[in-house]
Amino acid sequence: MSFRDDNEEAANLRKPFLHTGSWYKMGSRQSSIMSSSAQMLRDGSVSVVFCVLVVALGPIQFGFTCGYSSPTQAEIISDLKLTISEFSVFGSLANVGAMVGAIASGQIAEYIGRKGSLMIAAVPNIIGWLIISFSKDSSFLFMGRLLEGFGVGVISYTVPVYIAEIAPQNMRGSLGSVNQLSVTIGIMLAYLLGLFVNWRVLAVLGVLPCTLLIPGLFFIPESPRWLAKMGMTEDFESSLQVLRGFDTDISIEVNEIKRSVASSSRRTAIRFAELKRKRYWFPLMIGIGLLVLQQLSGINGVLFYSSNIFANAGISSSNVATFGLGVVQVVATGVNTWLMDKAGRRLLLLISSSGMAASFFLVSVAFFLEGFVSEDSRFYSILGILSLVGLVTVVISFSLGVGAIPWVIMSEILPVNIKSLAGSVATLANWLVSWIVTMTANFLLDWSNGGTFLIYGIVCAFTVAFVSLWVPETKGRSLEEIQFSFR
Repeated sequence: MSFRDDNEEAANLRKPFLHTGSWYKMGSRQSSIMSSSAQMLRDGSVSVVFCVLVVALGPIQFGFTCGYSSPTQAEIISDLKLTISEFSVFGSLANVGAMVGAIASGQIAEYIGRKGSLMIAAVPNIIGWLIISFSKDSSFLFMGRLLEGFGVGVISYTVPVYIAEIAPQNMRGSLGSVNQLSVTIGIMLAYLLGLFVNWRVLAVLGVLPCTLLIPGLFFIPESPRWLAKMGMTEDFESSLQVLRGFDTDISIEVNEIKRSVASSSRRTAIRFAELKRKRYWFPLMIGIGLLVLQQLSGINGVLFYSSNIFANAGISSSNVATFGLGVVQVVATGVNTWLMDKAGRRLLLLISSSGMAASFFLVSVAFFLEGFVSEDSRFYSILGILSLVGLVTVVISFSLGVGAIPWVIMSEILPVNIKSLAGSVATLANWLVSWIVTMTANFLLDWSNGGTFLIYGIVCAFTVAFVSLWVPETKGRSLEEIQFSFR
C-alpha cells in the first residue's frame, strides 16, 4: 500500500485550517514573470526566514504578556484599588490560561495544522487585551488575563514545533532560538512602552502583534511534516520545495520524512504501558525536565517583579533599570541565536545554568548583607549595585541557553506519533510551574529577598547536573535521526 493510501483517511478527516496561496506551487520556469519580492520568497533560506519572522509575532505577544505586569503594577493597584494579593492573582492568571491552552495545543495543532492553531490563538489574545484595557474592576481584569493566557499557551507549543518542522537541519537551532528572542523583544517592548503610556494604553498596544500575525499566516506554507502525516502528499512536497528553494533537490529529505511518517502511522494509538519503553519515556522525561527546570529557576519571578526588586535594592529609577534589563535580555538572546548551531545545545545549557546559579548566589549574599548595613552607608549603595549586576548576569546567563534551548530540544526529540500529546504535557508542566513561581514570587520576596534567590540558585545548580547526566546533543542531526537514536 502506498504512503498516500495509508494516510487517506486522515487526510479526509483533517484539513489545513488555512490554505496558502498558490504562489509557492509555481515552477522555476515562471521565475521570469515574478516580481523581485516574490523571487526573494522563492529562495530557500529567505523563504524559511520569512516564515519564521511571521510566526515570531506570536512569541512577541507571549513576551508582551510576561512583561506587562512589571511597569503597570503600581498604576493598576492604585486605579482599581487592588491588594498585593489580587495583583499577584492577576499576574499569575496568564499562566492559568496558558495551562488550558497547553492542554489543547497539541490536539489543535494536530487536527487543523500549525497555522490554524496560531490563528485560533490570536483571537483570544486580541479580545483579552481589549478587556483589560477597558476594565473597571478586578473581575474584567482577571477575565482578560485568562483569555490572553490561553492564546499564549497555544503559541508557546505551536511556534517552536512549526519552526523545527520547516527549518533545514543546519539552521534549526538558530531559527528555533528566534522563538525565545521574540519573547524577549516582547518583554522589552512592554518595559519600554510602560515608561511612556498608562496601563490601559499599554494593553491596547498589546493587540498589535496578533493583529499583524493573522494576515501574515496567509502568506506562509503549512508545516511539510504535518502535511505528510495527514497524507497530503502533493501539498507536502510543494511546501517543502518552496522552503528549500525551487532549484534544490528535496528527494532525499522527502523520502526520510515519508519513512518516518509511515513508521509512526503503523500504530497511531500508544497504550500507556508502552510509555515504559525508552524510545518514549526518555525523550519525554528530558522535554518535561528541561521545561520545568527552566521555570523553577525563578526567571519569571525576576522579570515579572523586576521593578520592585530593583526598588528594594535601593535603585531609584527602578522602571528604567527594568527596561535596561529587557535590552540586555534581547542582546544576550541574539547572541544565543548566533551560537546555537555553532557551540551546540548541550554546552550552552551547561554554561547558562552554571552562570545563573553563580549569579543567584551572588545576589542572595548581597541582599543578606544589606540587612546588616545602614541604608545611609556607602557599603549599602555598593551592595545595591552588586544586586543589579547579579540580576543582569542572571538574565544574560538565562538568555544564553536556559531561555531558548528547552523549547528547541522539546520540539526536536519527541517522536512523531506522541508529539501532540507529549508536547502538550511538557508545555502544560512548564506553564504549571510558571504559575506557581509567579504566584509565589511576591510572597517569597516579602519573606526574604536573599532566601528567595538562594532557592533559585540551588535549582539552577541542579539543572547543571540534569543536563550533564541526561540531555543529548542534537546539533547537526535531522529530526528523524534524533528520534531514531532513542530506540
